Amino acid sequence: MRLTLVNQFYAPDISPTAQLAASLAEHRAQLGDEVTVVAGRAGYLEGLARSAQTAAPAGVRVRRVWTPDVGKSTRLRRLAGYVSFLVGSVVRLVTAPRQDVVVAMTTPPFVVAAAVLHKLRRRDVRVVLWSMDCYPDAAERFGEIAAGGRLAKLLRRANRALFRHVDDVVALDGAMVDLLRQYATPGHEPRFHVVPNWERAALFPAPEVGSPRWGGYERLGIADRPVVLYLGNTGVGHRFDTVLDAASLLGDEAAFLFIGGGARWDELRRAAAARGLRNVRFHDYVPKEETPAVMAGAAGALITLDDRSLGVMSPSKLHSNLAAGLPIVYVGPPGSNVDEAIAQTGCGWSLRHGDVDGLLRAVRELPRAAAARRAARVAFEERFCDAAALPRLDAVLEGRA
Repeated sequence: MRLTLVNQFYAPDISPTAQLAASLAEHRAQLGDEVTVVAGRAGYLEGLARSAQTAAPAGVRVRRVWTPDVGKSTRLRRLAGYVSFLVGSVVRLVTAPRQDVVVAMTTPPFVVAAAVLHKLRRRDVRVVLWSMDCYPDAAERFGEIAAGGRLAKLLRRANRALFRHVDDVVALDGAMVDLLRQYATPGHEPRFHVVPNWERAALFPAPEVGSPRWGGYERLGIADRPVVLYLGNTGVGHRFDTVLDAASLLGDEAAFLFIGGGARWDELRRAAAARGLRNVRFHDYVPKEETPAVMAGAAGALITLDDRSLGVMSPSKLHSNLAAGLPIVYVGPPGSNVDEAIAQTGCGWSLRHGDVDGLLRAVRELPRAAAARRAARVAFEERFCDAAALPRLDAVLEGRA
């Protein structure tokens, strides 16, 4: 099979979509496919453009298009990266030799247009939309564009036009499938599938008691108490008021450690400082290879989701936390991929926004949550590692699903 993946970011970049794209590309190359990846030159964060020079694994051809090295810290910077990659990927795909399957992810939104143009030019090409988030729905819900306005209507029409040429849509949970079905046209409806994201099992061997712990816990002064770890992006789709309310009541009983960045990072730091919360600590992103040691020092993992995010995005940090055997403390709407995982496997607590008492109880139970730790690791091995998820994606790519 001649297979092309299209995504703005690609390994060794730190973004979750970059790692997922690399996992799929390498897996299909090992199966004998001719795999090409179309990605940008710049990284998820400013200053990471050098990562694009790293050699690709055997069997994977990475074709980089120019994108400005400006990161995603402002809306204008995100837009500059999105537009430049969209234009570059269209040029790559329109001029590329005929592919059997083109998989388009959703960074940036609407980059599936490049795959559709390749199909219209070459014919007999299957287009798979691998959806990580949904636009313009997310932009409308969070006020980035006017709900029901001219731009939103234009983007919805664009989605419906593109979906007429998409063969398969891979979504992260049932809520996302329900939302995306609105863009299908009767008689031209793609096949919809739910395949969860994953982490590579090889990067997360079964955690052992006494594993080396990240030195940042001592440097940040929180090594003497249970730590609830939030590892990843603090984007517009997340919400933290209930967490800060609970932190203000916990005092020295426990600490919340945020490692990452994102659109709400500075806002969150200011809110914690305004409350004088010394048990809420912050650290920039750490390299992927350091995350097992970071997780080894935590009592549990925090995941939050704004109610408006249901169906338009799914937290990707779930899978690495499960791999590390961390009980999950989730604060967000019911029906998300995290809520479903907790309900089905018993790997933690699923709480709603405003339930400060419930969050306090969950944090206080973490040091004794041995059963939830075991359930988290089992859930990873059976559902959320590459060995479990990739065969489901194989079935989609090979037309067996």
